[in-house]
Amino acid sequence: MEQYDIVILGGGIAGLTAAVYGVRAGLKTLVLEKNTCGGLANWAIEIENFPSHEKIGGQDLMTRIKSQALNLGVEIREIIEVEGIQLEGRSKEIKTDDGIFYSKTIIVASGREPIPLSIMVDSDHIHYCAICDGTAYRGKDVLVVGGGNSGVCDALYLLNQGVGGITLIEQMDRLFAAKVSQEALLARPEVNVMTSTEVCGLTVDGDSHRVTLRNTQTAARQEIEVRGIFVYIGQVPHTSLFKGILELDEQGYIQADETMHTNLEGVFVAGDVRRKKYRQLTTAMNDGTIAALEAEEYIHKNARMTK
Repeated sequence: MEQYDIVILGGGIAGLTAAVYGVRAGLKTLVLEKNTCGGLANWAIEIENFPSHEKIGGQDLMTRIKSQALNLGVEIREIIEVEGIQLEGRSKEIKTDDGIFYSKTIIVASGREPIPLSIMVDSDHIHYCAICDGTAYRGKDVLVVGGGNSGVCDALYLLNQGVGGITLIEQMDRLFAAKVSQEALLARPEVNVMTSTEVCGLTVDGDSHRVTLRNTQTAARQEIEVRGIFVYIGQVPHTSLFKGILELDEQGYIQADETMHTNLEGVFVAGDVRRKKYRQLTTAMNDGTIAALEAEEYIHKNARMTK
């Protein structure tokens, strides 16, 4: 039986930050990651809003954080699938395809993933984060897919970064972003907004992307050529494992207070999987820090109570 003080489900920046704090507190800490560590940050070609680095690749950043965690003594197991959990009581049980683990506390940092385009191609120029990747397209034309708050706000961010021009498409017959954001976007001459429009074809030739657009009402088609594509058709949290166990909101995000406590004792949450307003690398690190400190306090409190 493998017993830990903290088991962290997810090896993104929230999970790895929690791991660093956990092991530095003298707690036996394990990170379980279904893929490879890094999370959505691995998708970022360049990150320019991370303090201490003017510019750094997402994979490079996450490799450094992972190395730090390993050097401190964190145990990390990647490409491992969690098949079942038991989170009630003092001892938590995690069943995986590589054995069963037991822990005094659990930190859920399983993150979320963007909903991809229905047409998938091999390209390094399809992105899901303008803040992470937008500056690479200064002076170049891009396509933004999605007319909600994320798509419209990131389109405005891209304009501020100096992209050449933006075609923004929305599958429905109207935009869904806040009115003030829509007005700001529509006022820009570099922007072409097309509602009732979807991507139905995509061809890549080097840095050039020829996109076929289809009007969902008339079936009319047209082609445009862009250098980059930014996709905002939604993201889904990795919480299917916790349905009926942890309190989730209507979108599937885990409910927790600002101390990262969930509805179960000894179970904490951190990062994008938590219901919150802002989701950035730095806010995920904040969550991971708090979750680990709260887990440490919970462990010591229970140890005093059993004496």
